Amino acid sequence: MSTRRPLVVVDSITQALGGAQGAVIVCGSHGGINSGRFALLASPCAVVFNDAGGGLDAAGIAALGLLQDAAIAACTVAHTSARIGDAHSTLQMGRLTHCNATAAALGAHAGMTCGEWIELLVALEP
Repeated sequence: MSTRRPLVVVDSITQALGGAQGAVIVCGSHGGINSGRFALLASPCAVVFNDAGGGLDAAGIAALGLLQDAAIAACTVAHTSARIGDAHSTLQMGRLTHCNATAAALGAHAGMTCGEWIELLVALEP
């Protein structure tokens, strides 16, 4: 019997605190540094954010580097493919734009759908 990695779908990364350790989180939050800090506190194996259009000096994807330093897989989806603040939109319609090295090692790449990557992840042994 195989086990599946838990999937946590929350509109704000703050909603994952206290209940997502080791899980895959799909959230509607932007991928800024503050969102990355909340993701660190949640301690997931992976997280998907919205790129929020990138932002000044790539502020909308800054969480990816922070999470890479902690060996947590992280990606963003295009703000033009999913509604910011809506995790179900991220999961159902989001297309990956940026992935850290840990996520890439787990099969993530720009252009794939969030749902495709999540299916790969949750099927992996925890």
